[in-house]
Amino acid sequence: MQEKPTTAVPYNGPHKRIKLDPSDKFIRGFTYVLVSLFSLCCVLPFWLIIASSFASETSIRRSGFTLWPSDFSTYAYGLLFRNPDQMIGAYLVTIGLTVAGTLIGLFIISMTGYALQCRDFPLRNGIMFYIYFTSLFSAGLVPFYLLIKQTLNLANTYWAILLPLLMNPWLIVLMKNFVKAIPHEITESGKIDGAGDFCIFWNLILPSMKPAIATIGLFIALGYWNEWYYSSLFLDTSVEYRPLQFHLYNVINKIASLKNSVAGSNVVIEELPSETLKMATAVVATGPIILLYPFVQKYFVAGLTVGSVKG
Repeated sequence: MQEKPTTAVPYNGPHKRIKLDPSDKFIRGFTYVLVSLFSLCCVLPFWLIIASSFASETSIRRSGFTLWPSDFSTYAYGLLFRNPDQMIGAYLVTIGLTVAGTLIGLFIISMTGYALQCRDFPLRNGIMFYIYFTSLFSAGLVPFYLLIKQTLNLANTYWAILLPLLMNPWLIVLMKNFVKAIPHEITESGKIDGAGDFCIFWNLILPSMKPAIATIGLFIALGYWNEWYYSSLFLDTSVEYRPLQFHLYNVINKIASLKNSVAGSNVVIEELPSETLKMATAVVATGPIILLYPFVQKYFVAGLTVGSVKG
């Protein structure tokens, strides 16, 4: 039986537009409008914080928080940067702790997640139970304080802030689930070629862990960047430069104490920033970390969905 010749479909180029039905156009337009409104609702709070940080204290007391400052003022920022050496030092300390803690924490957590997924590691179930147990029960603040200050003698050092935030049980479980999704044949192929465990981890497993590394790295970086509690416990005035969040926390407390001390007297305190200072500290503290997020957003979304779909 003779086959019928097939006619070739003419190629119209890669830029030919697909014609949409009116219903498709309506759905697409409605989706664009809905996403735009949702994005605007997410941006407005940040804009409100920025606008309020540049408003005067009297205008906020008179009109409240507005999307555009009626009385433009940079007094709150001037108060924050009155001592620029302290602010720059606080930034450098926080950046150093964030970078060092994130890199070290990622290295340890990724190796832990890989080790807990190795089928020939006999202690993986016991160690996993110990990690999971520490996420449910804690000895409390007093033993932890004594451990850092007396046993390890890390008071008034940056190690007291760096070490407690290096590892987190939930991040280890997240990394373990991601490594579990990597085919075990990759590890077996490395062992057949005579590679050791660290060589397999560094050359074969680690390059496949970019989404998990970006996700967990962002969580660790946020923990170090927003850290102020351990600084209040283990760092005193003998430390010249303290982390940024703790420095801003002290500035706000000093202003609040000053306003409380002169309350009821004849001293005029209306111009002393309180609400605008809080907004300015929010801008100073969150600005750099917000700029970092778009660079890891693609991997962050992929890392959060690890293990959610079974194929």
